[in-house]
Amino acid sequence: MFTENIVSVDFLIKRAKEIQVVIDNHALEIEKLDQEIGDGDHIFNVQRGIKLVIELEPIIKDLSMSKALNQIAMKVLSGIGGSSGALFGTLFMTMAKSSNIDESIDYKKAIEMFAYGVEAVKRRGKADVGEKTMMDVLIPVAHCLKQGIDKNKDLKDLMNEAIEIAEKGMLSTKNLLATKGRASFLGERSRGHIDPGARSSQLMIKTVCTSILNS
Repeated sequence: MFTENIVSVDFLIKRAKEIQVVIDNHALEIEKLDQEIGDGDHIFNVQRGIKLVIELEPIIKDLSMSKALNQIAMKVLSGIGGSSGALFGTLFMTMAKSSNIDESIDYKKAIEMFAYGVEAVKRRGKADVGEKTMMDVLIPVAHCLKQGIDKNKDLKDLMNEAIEIAEKGMLSTKNLLATKGRASFLGERSRGHIDPGARSSQLMIKTVCTSILNS
């Protein structure tokens, strides 16, 4: 089933445009979350990053997946401030390196690439589950998806499971003690607030999975 579905560069651009709409619709919510425990610039950086990716469409639309992902990584690294640029740049760069297929890839390969990318972000950010960051969403989702393809789960069941795990991870950050970034300076006062990076990551995961469910 996973090898019957193709993920092309066009697929990436379409999902980026869908994510842009969702993130814009939740911008005020994410900004408020960041103002409570961060420096308030997370939503700006995320929106800028998505916009930069979409603007690459005429440049990457005819490229191989590996080259397109590399272009995205370089644009994100150079165009986004804060930790978001470095971390998402690392995600796309690692995915690019793990893709050696000229044209498009299937869902199985895409999930493997995503899992490699998340592991690289984990190393780069030196953050794990339980530290009140976007990794509380990305790591469990990557594990879920990788186990799903290894067990050859039904695709739609796996997408629904990933959506649930992403939401669970995001909500779990509310009562966690922040140990990374500006939020860590608050100590115990960081508890009681959802991490903005976890929320934006959860929305992105949900958007992509929902799109696959509806395809």
